[in-house]
Amino acid sequence: MVYKFTTTEELLTFLNEELLSAAEAAEVLGISKARLGQLVKDGKLVAAKEQPKIFLKSMLLEKKDELESLRKKFRPYDE
Repeated sequence: MVYKFTTTEELLTFLNEELLSAAEAAEVLGISKARLGQLVKDGKLVAAKEQPKIFLKSMLLEKKDELESLRKKFRPYDE
C-alpha cells in the first residue's frame, strides 16, 4: 500500500490515527502486553518501529480478526 501526503498536517493526522503503542495494540487485540511481545517474537505480528514498539492499526485489525476466529475455534466454552 502506498500513502501520499500533500501537507505535514495530513501526515501527522495519519500518524496519530494509524499508529498505536504496544499498550494500545494489546488493548485492541484483547491480549496482554506479554502476549503481544510473544506474537512479535514469533513473527506473527510486525512492529512498524521496534523501540518503542509501534504498530500500524490496519495490521492489528487483521490480526484481531484472526485471533477472534482462533478463540472461537479453540475456546468455544468462552462464549
